[in-house]
Amino acid sequence: MQSMDWDDAFANMAYVENSHLLPDFWANRAASYRAELSDRRLEEDIPYGDEPRQKLDIVWPDGAPKGLAVFVHGGFWMRLNKSHWTDFAEGMRAAGWAVCIPSYTLTPQARIAQITREIGRAITVAAARVDGPIHLAGHSAGGHLATRMLCDDCPLEPEVQARIKHTLSISGLHDLRPLMHTKMNETLKLDAQEACAESAVLRDPVCAGTLTCWVGGGERPEFIRQTSLLPMMWQGLGVAARHHIEGSHNHFTVLEGLKLRNTPITDAFLGSAKLKGTDT
Repeated sequence: MQSMDWDDAFANMAYVENSHLLPDFWANRAASYRAELSDRRLEEDIPYGDEPRQKLDIVWPDGAPKGLAVFVHGGFWMRLNKSHWTDFAEGMRAAGWAVCIPSYTLTPQARIAQITREIGRAITVAAARVDGPIHLAGHSAGGHLATRMLCDDCPLEPEVQARIKHTLSISGLHDLRPLMHTKMNETLKLDAQEACAESAVLRDPVCAGTLTCWVGGGERPEFIRQTSLLPMMWQGLGVAARHHIEGSHNHFTVLEGLKLRNTPITDAFLGSAKLKGTDT
């Protein structure tokens, strides 16, 4: 049997033309969006800890918020920050939600388990500022971090976790064990114990909210596999969970609908999507 090339399995950028240009494109587009927001609708660099990257932004709706939406960025826990993603808040903001986008300490300065705890602190700080239900979303590594908030060892206090009503994991990484076999693990420094402890598929869910795992149909097969894996595991443990494959989107275009109010992925973030196609 031929062994799996795990570096290729996770190589999103190698399969998307001109993907090396995307980080600067995202940063510039997000900066333009921030420039359009009034001070009343944007709070930047709210600290949730003492470390340089332990800061979050909140994008506010025009009226009283219906609740708190949290978007956790990806980048394999190694790159990017909150300022690449501000414009992806617009769909939920237009729907009346306050949207929190945190940065977090990257590997190798932090282990993934520490990053999980940081996201818990970021959500706690944001939740103290915004009343009502909490909806979580995360992309890629951010999907891992969002779904970890639903697990039995969640770093959130029970009263905060109880407010989580829906979680959207977009191209999320739910089984970290294969990453031990990649070159990037020189930076991630995952060992077997941490990879198991940090894999949502190997943990018991404790949150009563619903879960949608979402992926583009043009993504690497491993991301499609990981997207279907978590709902299949957690449905058997009583979670209202489903997965959806969205058209032919790649790992990056799959996010674009978050910038608009009336799109399937924004409806999925709201927990109100009626999905067609692959959906379990």
